[in-house]
Amino acid sequence: MSNEQNIRILEALLFASAQPVSTKDLHERMPEGADVGGALMELKAQYETRGVNLIESDGHWAFRTAADLSGVLEIQREAQRKLSRAAMETLAIIAYHQPVTRPEIENIRGVATHRGTVDALMEMGWIKPGRRREAPGRPMTWVTTPEFLDQFSLENLTDLPGLEDLKASGLLDRRPAIEAIPTGNLFADEDELESLDGSDDDSEFESEPPSELEEEAA
Repeated sequence: MSNEQNIRILEALLFASAQPVSTKDLHERMPEGADVGGALMELKAQYETRGVNLIESDGHWAFRTAADLSGVLEIQREAQRKLSRAAMETLAIIAYHQPVTRPEIENIRGVATHRGTVDALMEMGWIKPGRRREAPGRPMTWVTTPEFLDQFSLENLTDLPGLEDLKASGLLDRRPAIEAIPTGNLFADEDELESLDGSDDDSEFESEPPSELEEEAA
């Protein structure tokens, strides 16, 4: 069989395969005595100037779109997504109070924050997890990303509009968010703790009269 025919067989095998084909598998499919290596090099040379190139990667061969044509084949569409009110509020709180935890966000908003709200902001690339706070439970904090700054044409966080005006108007709390959380949301009060460990019950036991067994023992 001629070398030209061997090249055609290789071309057909590679074109028909949905996955890259190893050199070993090509040897097994080709006619006995065929110069598979030489045919591959010649086939690769034939496709060097075409819209499709023959590419070898880790011993596997496949036809791939020419790298210089990738921009022509891309289709870019700009889709507008309207943020929900909850997402807008959450994003604003993170931007102005970062790093901030989920309980802190909920405390500032006054309502629970749905996990999907944070996930949507992460999917857009506008927020990301920050360092864990050095507090009981080491809660995760949230911060904005460079993509957030780029989206809103900000060079840095100090360019956020009207921060001091918002604080003066009362729309933003002057205190750090961690200080704004009521203590009762994180810890039980002293009366509750005492009732749990039974310390309040000591006086009741002391005031009860001794049982009959206790009198006999005495």
